[in-house]
Amino acid sequence: MNLIGFRQGLADTGFVEGRNVAIEYRVAEGHLERLPEFAAELVRRRVDLISVGGGDLPVKAVEAATQTIPIVFTTGSDPVAAGLVASFNRPGGNATGISILGTLLIPKRIELLHAMVPDAATIGLLLNAVELDGGGEAAARRLGLQLQMVRAATEGELDAAFASFKERKVRAVVVGADPAIGGWSRFVNALTAGYGLPTIYAFRSEVVQGGLMSYGPDIVDVYRQAGTYAGRILKGEKPADLPVMQPTRFNLVINLKTAKALGLTVPTSLLVRADEVIE
Repeated sequence: MNLIGFRQGLADTGFVEGRNVAIEYRVAEGHLERLPEFAAELVRRRVDLISVGGGDLPVKAVEAATQTIPIVFTTGSDPVAAGLVASFNRPGGNATGISILGTLLIPKRIELLHAMVPDAATIGLLLNAVELDGGGEAAARRLGLQLQMVRAATEGELDAAFASFKERKVRAVVVGADPAIGGWSRFVNALTAGYGLPTIYAFRSEVVQGGLMSYGPDIVDVYRQAGTYAGRILKGEKPADLPVMQPTRFNLVINLKTAKALGLTVPTSLLVRADEVIE
């Protein structure tokens, strides 16, 4: 969760942490088994609102714990397909939030990775235990590529996933939008470097930490929107009446140092499209 953006959104609606609003933090740090415990604890403390990021699993844990406390979520999936809300325009229930379209952007990331590594006939798709492929299989077929999908929920499974990619002769990897995997970005980057696999992520932060490239929304702005929704609900609006928002701008970020380490020459077509180039 991007606290800078969230606090900005709260401030935009007149709430400043430590002045007129208190925030209690619970961070699973990849230990998904703790999610129900955290959700139940916040419900017992009778908080006025729960803001939850980290994908569908944390949101579902909170929704299972309360049907009355307002929830503002940030997720990478389609929240309707995931059963988080009834519809985008009329969420219903006690939850609303922002969908960053992480899963639905997988075809675009496949296209960008193919442009970066055009001779890679087989690419890997790394997802968590429940993420949908977002049309990745169909996108790969359109480009004449073979897609090998592997799921991982722990660091040990990540290690096994990359060993599997090697066995399947995967030449490049698309990483899903699960923030748990993003939280292990240094470990994932080490694996991709060790196996020599060009990789595209959902978030800029992974590229700053050494990943090759990313394509996704401005995460600070996404959480600013979540903070704004939280403030509006604290002022009396109902989650059921606030449509699920989606980002409108997406950024392509490329790390030239990583490209060089992988022996890649970044095509001019990608450089001119990039919103940020890290050297």
